[in-house]
Amino acid sequence: MTRGLFVPLLLAAAAAAQPLIRHVDVFRAGVDGYHAYRIPAIVTAADGSLVAFAEARKENRGDPGAGDIDLVAKRSTDGGATWAAMQLVDDPGVKWSASNPTPVLDRSNGRLWILYNRWEPGYGTDKSKPGTSNNQTWARFSDDHGKSWSAPRDLTRATRDYDQWGAIFLGPGGAIQTKSGRLLVPSAMKHDAFHLQGWTGSAPGPVGVMRAYAIYSDDHGATWKRGDLCGALTNENQFVELADGAVMMDARQNSGPRRWNLVSANGGESWSAALPGQELGAVATSIERFTLKSAGADRDRLIWTGPTGPGRKHLVVRVSYDEGQTWTGERVLYGGLAAYSDAAILRDGTAGILWERGVSGSTQFVTFTRFDREFLEPPGSAIPNSR
Repeated sequence: MTRGLFVPLLLAAAAAAQPLIRHVDVFRAGVDGYHAYRIPAIVTAADGSLVAFAEARKENRGDPGAGDIDLVAKRSTDGGATWAAMQLVDDPGVKWSASNPTPVLDRSNGRLWILYNRWEPGYGTDKSKPGTSNNQTWARFSDDHGKSWSAPRDLTRATRDYDQWGAIFLGPGGAIQTKSGRLLVPSAMKHDAFHLQGWTGSAPGPVGVMRAYAIYSDDHGATWKRGDLCGALTNENQFVELADGAVMMDARQNSGPRRWNLVSANGGESWSAALPGQELGAVATSIERFTLKSAGADRDRLIWTGPTGPGRKHLVVRVSYDEGQTWTGERVLYGGLAAYSDAAILRDGTAGILWERGVSGSTQFVTFTRFDREFLEPPGSAIPNSR
């Protein structure tokens, strides 16, 4: 079992009235034969266990195309306090890359899905071309809560415009199942022309022409379809279902100082006009439903995590009490180097964040942080009146 507890702050067992926040390192650079671990994703399985995924980068820290990358996972059955030995989920081949883990639980049958990308050796987002297998989409499922996985299944032609798009990349993380039962997976694409010259907010420069969209299944993963591209230039993104049944996308901007927020009234098939989101550098962040009034909670809450900087450091969690229109109550999870993050809600209602952490260099660890509502809303904090 892996403990790796680096800063056990206020433990719930010490005093029931104290807020809970606990940090545990799940993956460490240089361990188990891999140079580095990046791109975390986490999901709560049907039995309450946690499954944490990461890209295991064998030769260097580079993205797909720069070296051999496997997809790995670890499980925890005690709320993230300890983690079992690492599991190899997908090794696509020598110098191939497996990337962008994006898990989702089908609550109707307990099946846990993991969708991810594969890349041919030497190919990444920049170099992959339309009409080729440079970039692929694959899926596996588990019927035993992540202990074992099915054979891989190629979803490339269902999820990508094969002849027109150079590549797609999932999530990472942020897939959901809606109230209707639809499995909804965030994705983004790029055309063959990777960059245009344009205005990036302060000066002319390269602007990515990537755009986000949804992949979805209405038959428990038997078949998959893709929705319309959103209007804004966007890439890495996550979904959350709003209290009224609409789906909100929180997306990384291709350029400029703010993220993009979009809403779908038809389960990700099409998207509203984009509105500027939170002010933040270009990085993957997490968004998750924390409490839902219609499910018995005192009020609706969404949580969001990301590094507020400057640069990729100072990871915070923010709360929205108005379904993502505004964000408040910022709490610091870590003041040092931090990058990508993904969130899951545990069976006991606490939140779990899996994120990239650094001390003397970036992304030295993939760390799990668990906290409760008392941490988010300590005594004396300003909380908007309930609607």
